[in-house]
Amino acid sequence: MSGRGADLAPGIEILYEDNHLLAVSKPPGIPSQADESGDPDMLTLLKADLKERYSKPGNVFLGLVHRLDRPVGGAMLFAKTSKAASRLSDAVRSRSFGKTYAAVLTGAPAAASGSLRHYLLKDSKTNTVQAYDRAVAGAKEALLDYAVVAVGAGHALAAIRLHTGRSHQIRVQMSQLGTPLAGDRKYGGPSEAGNAVVPEIALWSTSITAPHPVTKELLVIRSQPPQRGAWQLWSPEQLSDAAERFLR
Repeated sequence: MSGRGADLAPGIEILYEDNHLLAVSKPPGIPSQADESGDPDMLTLLKADLKERYSKPGNVFLGLVHRLDRPVGGAMLFAKTSKAASRLSDAVRSRSFGKTYAAVLTGAPAAASGSLRHYLLKDSKTNTVQAYDRAVAGAKEALLDYAVVAVGAGHALAAIRLHTGRSHQIRVQMSQLGTPLAGDRKYGGPSEAGNAVVPEIALWSTSITAPHPVTKELLVIRSQPPQRGAWQLWSPEQLSDAAERFLR
């Protein structure tokens, strides 16, 4: 392993790296991969960094295993070889690829913890997702668990564990619960939390767990939200609790 704690422009922190994998903390606002905006994206930036750091000639392989919405920050895992990419994709399909998040909710759910099941239908033209309580044509099942870690200033800090990886899943399902994410104006979240302005969606990828594609050992990648925007409402200890809640 190498690169733990290193920083890449623009502010991308390397969380883990070996010959097969690269895990980083994605800053909010950067696309996971190239899109119609033409803005710098994680995949392109990391390929350029690998090419420079290791003086690699020609094209650099880096496999995108999963995505984070552009406004969302936190842990992302990439494959440095095609074999690693294939095995991690298998882990995603078999649901042995675990993902947890921390979120700041507007209000607090009636139940302090629970499991949510919805059927999500995406409208590609508007890039929005509609949630249904029952199966409808074209909709995909979405499952998650949540646990409220702290409540204050009209908001709740929640830990979330995904069982499926649908587009906008957490944002839509928590909004459906009546507690949209702070800063998520697309799904009903306000742009302020307490006295803090929320310039980005208060959702952070706090951990990724997966079998290492070569050693088969369980790999746990961690990332904690920074204390800015809506995250300022909570102490470092509370943020750590949210990040670790589903890893215990």
